Amino acid sequence: MREKFYLTTAIAYTSSTPHIGNVYEAILADAICRFKRKQGYDVRFQTGTDEHGQKIGDKAKKLGMEPKPYVDKIAGELKGIYDMMNVSYDRFIRTTDEDHVKQVQAIFTKLYEQGDIYKGEYEGNYCVSCEAYVSEKDLVNGCCPDCGSKVELTKEECYFLKLKKYQDRLIEHINKHPEFIQPESRRNEMVNNFLKGDLPDLCVSRTSFKWGIQVPFDKKHVVYVWIDALANYITGLGYDANGNSNDLFNKYWPCDVHLIGKDVLRFHTIYWPIMLMALNLPLPKQVFGHPWILFGHDKMSKSKGNVIYTNELVDIYGVDAVRYYVLHEIPFAQDGSITYELLTDRYNADLANTLGNLVSRTMAMANKYFGGEVAYKGSHFEFDEQVFAELKQTKLQVNKYIDELKIGDAIEVIIKLLRRANKYIDETAPWVLARDEASRDALESVIYILLDIIRQAAILLESFIPSTSEKIYEGLSIIDSSFEALEFGYVKKFITKEALKLFQRIDFEEIKKTLEEKETKKASNEVKEEKPVQDLITIDEFDKIKLVVGKIVEAKKHPKADKLLVFKVDIGSEVRQIVSGIAKFYEPEALVGKKVVVVSNLAPVKLRGEVSEGMLLCAANADDSALELLNIDSLNPGDIVR
Repeated sequence: MREKFYLTTAIAYTSSTPHIGNVYEAILADAICRFKRKQGYDVRFQTGTDEHGQKIGDKAKKLGMEPKPYVDKIAGELKGIYDMMNVSYDRFIRTTDEDHVKQVQAIFTKLYEQGDIYKGEYEGNYCVSCEAYVSEKDLVNGCCPDCGSKVELTKEECYFLKLKKYQDRLIEHINKHPEFIQPESRRNEMVNNFLKGDLPDLCVSRTSFKWGIQVPFDKKHVVYVWIDALANYITGLGYDANGNSNDLFNKYWPCDVHLIGKDVLRFHTIYWPIMLMALNLPLPKQVFGHPWILFGHDKMSKSKGNVIYTNELVDIYGVDAVRYYVLHEIPFAQDGSITYELLTDRYNADLANTLGNLVSRTMAMANKYFGGEVAYKGSHFEFDEQVFAELKQTKLQVNKYIDELKIGDAIEVIIKLLRRANKYIDETAPWVLARDEASRDALESVIYILLDIIRQAAILLESFIPSTSEKIYEGLSIIDSSFEALEFGYVKKFITKEALKLFQRIDFEEIKKTLEEKETKKASNEVKEEKPVQDLITIDEFDKIKLVVGKIVEAKKHPKADKLLVFKVDIGSEVRQIVSGIAKFYEPEALVGKKVVVVSNLAPVKLRGEVSEGMLLCAANADDSALELLNIDSLNPGDIVR
């Protein structure tokens, strides 16, 4: 019977569409699971969505929707993104799924009846953004230490889960199983910052909102996020709190790897294990707190305007290139960085040059010199033994790094092998061998060795860039792509098809131009209020718009967007910076000294990195081919326009 391997990820919160930093976890989990399947494991991979809570209820209400249709929409978007990125999950669980809801209620009841949950009252600080209570000592300038949002002082009746009861037992487990929390720095953080001190009991129900799973024996309470969301890892397998768990649960639990972001480590390494202890269930074998993807040096945040969405990257680079970048560039224990420039550089260096160019030129030589049929005719160069040794070593190193969850290191070892293959071409100079009929066997062996390196690299890379590996198998007529085939000479004769063009080089300047055009279009939409268009408005509605005379005292081109101009405008009481998309129609120096009409009470926005604190009014024709700033002749800055 095959050895089982069960991997779970943190489930994504359905408050908004996820960005690439959110999706990275699913890609990482998928790569691990794909590799384990190729190793012969019986793999189960579960991911999904967390769909209850005050934040979601508030967001749905703001959009004029009921919570369930709203989470259906976001969950559908996320599932679509995962499918686009070839995430090979076995179950995509939603916390609104009927089987999950039923078991959460059963778990809550069981813990209450055995005395691990009790009713009390909470009074303290609450962060709506994080859906978490925050102790006074953890506040940073009166704000949540995790997201920086203002906290609300809350007092309400709720149920609590006893944590202290299991604290010593959890510490003992961590000490006996140092692999339980990885990397080591995360383990030290949890033990030293939380478990060594006083561990307050955990609030596990709420009465101040209704969008959640109802506590079955107390109708005014809903189950709070921790028991609801965290329970999915067992409910998704068929766990039954009443003792009738199914074969799937009995087969796969405990999970072998529980993959989460480092920001939710406390919930998954303290609260979740204690819940499992209270349910008398074994703990996950390992909880891995992966690092973040930063935009440059900053954490991605919609409020900062530095979010990159997965589909935007895929439109430019393709699915496998995006998978490759995030898997290769995010270290084991430190945060990684993504920008369009960094991704382009890595794409060109590794995928276009090292892999793509090697595959294309090797297949072209096989077709040109041997009609696409290449066999091994023995070693003819001293370099061959070095290449054979590196082939063997690559397989061993990749397996070692995957076992340690060092995915980026595993990929780098494979790329290093491909770089060695490119060097081997320079060392053996096949084009020179082709001129001498006496060197025909040597030439055929050289091309065979190159094709076999490509074949073995494709097998090892399949877990990370599956579509690309499939193209290589097809191009080389490979039937067996198992790990058992990772032996030199396994293929007796290569039969190659037309040379593959896997990754074409990308010009970053072209990408910049495309991004600027998108940003300018987006910026013009952002400065318009997102309200339904109505034919008529009242005078009260019009009076909300504050129009004043402004004098342009400085004008310059936007440093990052060709279609935008950046102005300093004197509006009487102050000088405001305003960004406007009128560079097509005006040279900036010609506008200095002009008096214009300014919308002075527009909410500030950031346009391509520059803050805009108002709007300049213009008139334009129907197709926007002509545009004029509204000019004022005799009035002064700050005078009211009405």
